Amino acid sequence: MGIKVLLAAILIWEITRGLGLNVYADNMVRIELKRQSMDLNNIRGARIYVKGLKGSNRNSASSDEQIVYIKNYQDVQYFAEISIGSPPQHFTVVFDTGSSNLWVPSSKCFFSIACYLRSTYKSRLSNTYTKNGDSCKIPFGTGSVHGFFSQDDTKIGNAVIKQQVFTEVTKEGYFTFLRARFDGVLGLGFQGADSRNVTPVWNNMVLQKIVSKSIFSFWLNRDPTSRMAGEILFGGMDWTHFRGLHTYVPVSKNGYWEIEIGDLFIGNNSTGLCQDGCPAIVDTGTAFISGPTTILTQINHAIGAEGVVSSHCKTVVSDYGKTIWERLLSGLHPDKVCHGICTNNQTLGVSQEPRMGIRSSKSQRLERDILCNFCEMVAFWIQVEIRKERSKDLAFQYANQLCEKLPNPGGKSYINCDVFSLPHITFTIGNKSFPLSPDQYVIRVDDHQGVHCLSGFTALNVHPQRPLWVLGDAFLRAYHTVFDFDNLQIGFAESA
Repeated sequence: MGIKVLLAAILIWEITRGLGLNVYADNMVRIELKRQSMDLNNIRGARIYVKGLKGSNRNSASSDEQIVYIKNYQDVQYFAEISIGSPPQHFTVVFDTGSSNLWVPSSKCFFSIACYLRSTYKSRLSNTYTKNGDSCKIPFGTGSVHGFFSQDDTKIGNAVIKQQVFTEVTKEGYFTFLRARFDGVLGLGFQGADSRNVTPVWNNMVLQKIVSKSIFSFWLNRDPTSRMAGEILFGGMDWTHFRGLHTYVPVSKNGYWEIEIGDLFIGNNSTGLCQDGCPAIVDTGTAFISGPTTILTQINHAIGAEGVVSSHCKTVVSDYGKTIWERLLSGLHPDKVCHGICTNNQTLGVSQEPRMGIRSSKSQRLERDILCNFCEMVAFWIQVEIRKERSKDLAFQYANQLCEKLPNPGGKSYINCDVFSLPHITFTIGNKSFPLSPDQYVIRVDDHQGVHCLSGFTALNVHPQRPLWVLGDAFLRAYHTVFDFDNLQIGFAESA
């Protein structure tokens, strides 16, 4: 019996080694992540910006539309140390699948106070430095960080990437970086327009044969008391960090680690918005899960999160609710119900002179867009109630309740710390359910004022026909994630 067990153990060892699961393989690079406590001021200041959809209009639903995804990193919680140069100069960086650049502050950053508060790269002290000098700027928050390219040996874990091109930042935004708890960012995204044709660190690890398998895996420790906060493993995966098998889904767009997700459930109730698929960026560089306000409002209502009462939203229910109801019952799709407001600014079936002509002022166009957004949300909410065979009065009552739970744009929602009564929130990925329990999506912040609990969901509005999700650390703590560069796919398995 003992011999059989030994032979079985050897067989499993060989199989896992061949699959790249061996914990101790030499052709892998292991990075231990460190955790910093969450800070309410940084959380409140954290923002994600989605720019672009260049050349598109509001009513276009093309899947080829391009977005530019930017954030200010103020809510990042996980970091690791790298070094650049010989002898090594050490930097604390964010490992970020949402971008592709490597950048650190330069010793030539003279006019940004933030640069004096963190480590800076000094090219004159490195024996392996190679001058490049081309200027560059990297989108960051509402603006950019400015600098120039340099080349030097870069050490990550026990691996040295020879002559990695990176950005020496010479100008940082004052308010953005003054409170930052890191020196720079190491992007793990795809080489794209934002990288100025510079080969990213991860690509060079593959090209220089530092790793033999073009995959890296990401694990966050759910135990807040553990010394090890998480781990990135380049070149393989550690089977002790997950349970069961990974569910793999293809990367749907080059440029970002973006996948398609299906319907989202609150408890056992379908929200309906992503039944036909929604894009989602898998991002290790943000703490929250971001998504369309339409769904975030439903989640807020279900978990009792604080909202921002919107008079515009309730006005749409009171003034246009009856017409929206009738149009939905007639079989009109919610996207078309608000066509009048969103295009020609005509009312929904009410005979009135148009309030805005072709020469609409900027404020009038803004008002129209606000009404359009709320009309589309209200139409969607009412359709959800129609599917449940609720009466018109109950549907309007529900819509008004949701109007009171609208998330503050870009802000965070506080909730009761007693999470046991809250529902599970379930994502559908690859036709499989990925539930988040309340203790996984509720973020606890303990500071000098006491314990605060925030919803792990925050609003992100991109385009009415293309609702975008961002799966940040609140999701990744629950699911071990494999980024497969060769096969352009991402895998998820329950985190151990």
